[in-house]
Amino acid sequence: MAFDGTWKVNRNENYDKFMEKMGINMVKRKLAAHDNLKLVITQEGNRFTVKESSNFRTIDIVFELGTAFAYSLADGTELSGTWSLEGDKLVGRFKRVDNGKELNTVREVTGDELIQTYTYEGVEAKRIFKKE
Repeated sequence: MAFDGTWKVNRNENYDKFMEKMGINMVKRKLAAHDNLKLVITQEGNRFTVKESSNFRTIDIVFELGTAFAYSLADGTELSGTWSLEGDKLVGRFKRVDNGKELNTVREVTGDELIQTYTYEGVEAKRIFKKE
């Protein structure tokens, strides 16, 4: 249960380019880069609950590994897909509802950091969270 805990965003890598590729306008990109995102993750077997809280919204996401579900990003982009556990990584494979393009996410814990890597249309970005 390495993912369990409270994680606060500490820094971003290439996040602006990723959001630009996703079609997010400049104003929203600037705001999102400083959203103070906090994740509270709990795992019970194959069931995960992720409470996301930021300057823009608070939402609870509940999913089971391997079970498809729908999710909306903070900018309103709708996705559907699944999370799976591959070794010590939580791997998300999603498709955008509006254009069918893939958005993949990997969450992995390294020391006291949760590294969340996004890949969309060949652009990779990372958000690094510190455990609180």
